[in-house]
Amino acid sequence: MGIRVLIVDDNFVNAKLLEEILKSASYEVTTAMSGEAALDEVGQSCPDIVLLDVMMPGMDGYEVCRRIRQSKKTARLPVIMVTALDKESDREMGLAAGADDFLNKPVEDSVLFSAMHRVLQTAMAR
Repeated sequence: MGIRVLIVDDNFVNAKLLEEILKSASYEVTTAMSGEAALDEVGQSCPDIVLLDVMMPGMDGYEVCRRIRQSKKTARLPVIMVTALDKESDREMGLAAGADDFLNKPVEDSVLFSAMHRVLQTAMAR
């Protein structure tokens, strides 16, 4: 079985593009289009890693990340925020919410895969 990735992005085109990139690298991919759907999916499918957009209607990515960290079942689930937000304060807020990494869109494939590898290795070492 491959590595299971949950992509959380309310923009269908962005989510689909990321999904295709990951599937071409043999990742198993599930997509959620909202924060609420992401939390439901995390609870049901137990992904190995979450790629989380920040700007979403309703529950934003910061809140999703905080809720993932609050649950004993998912507290150690690797989360990488992938967002168009590019200010240092945005990055600080993401890391404070519990994200393992914070990448800016558009993200290069090699940067994404490197971050995923690093975060997954750290999670496995725990």
